[in-house]
Amino acid sequence: SDSLRVAILASILSLIIYWLIRDSHRVRNLSGKHVFITGCDTRLGNSLAKWLEKRGFCVIAACATEKGGQELRSCSSLSLKTVNLNLADSNSIARAVMFVTEETAGKGLFGLVSHAEGRAPVAPTDWLRIEDFHSVMDVSLLGLIEITVKLLPLLKKAKGRVVNLINAKGLMAFVGGGYRLSTWGMEAFSNTLRIEMQHFGVKVSIVEHGFFNAGVDNSDVIEKRLLQVWDRLTPEIRDSYGEKYFVEYIKAQRSSAKKLCDSDISKVIKCMEHALIAKYPRIRYGAGWDAKFFWLFLSYAPSCLSDMLLWMMFPAPAASGRSVPGVLINI
Repeated sequence: SDSLRVAILASILSLIIYWLIRDSHRVRNLSGKHVFITGCDTRLGNSLAKWLEKRGFCVIAACATEKGGQELRSCSSLSLKTVNLNLADSNSIARAVMFVTEETAGKGLFGLVSHAEGRAPVAPTDWLRIEDFHSVMDVSLLGLIEITVKLLPLLKKAKGRVVNLINAKGLMAFVGGGYRLSTWGMEAFSNTLRIEMQHFGVKVSIVEHGFFNAGVDNSDVIEKRLLQVWDRLTPEIRDSYGEKYFVEYIKAQRSSAKKLCDSDISKVIKCMEHALIAKYPRIRYGAGWDAKFFWLFLSYAPSCLSDMLLWMMFPAPAASGRSVPGVLINI
């Protein structure tokens, strides 16, 4: 019995040591390897582009606006190039792919970092219109899938990496809109792509991050969009929720954003860097305590438990007969 326990403990310890050693191996000769990053108008994409450039990569940063590209070029070296990219436009995607093909000059693409979040309100389903779903999913799901598929020949040529940055909030679908649908879709797409591309030496990783102030949105913009959605609701829907519900909804958004949002985006950048330069990148990374514990716990918890927890966290509509105040997390 004692010898069996010792053998089990020794085996576990050996596996941990083996994993740590394997995880520490890095790709050599990063100089000249090309990495293409989407969403570089945001603080997160911008910071990653600068970080990888300093590590010796030839970075191609995709920006949604010309202003974003100019600002990035102004504080970078010649090894960082920018290209305009609208992920909701197939023609813009085709032009970006052509630009990447010309820049890589037959070498192939070593890394593709996909990061984009469509601009649309996150609100109860009956507040939304179909165009609200399209405005998110056309960018955060279909656009990212399209550009990934079109860059696969370059990635296969270089036996490169695909790193998809996904918000860990998407592990739980409890609020209406296209945001959660896009996140679940990218999870499924990434898993399928990983299995298929391993035959060609292409590695696919998912970086699930928690609440970070990444410059994608701020409280004022979120509140403005929610107010626009609220104002266009029919009197019937508005009455079923009540004015007090909307006030509490906004108040909770503002409060939770201040308490939960982490300003240290280096936690995300380090995960993405490891996925690119590790000889054996991990399949999935968690960046932030809430991504590693809270959202992961909710996603695996029994539905009755997660439903009860979320029920207590949200304010209640007037028509439900419950008291309105809740401790709504920042969604």
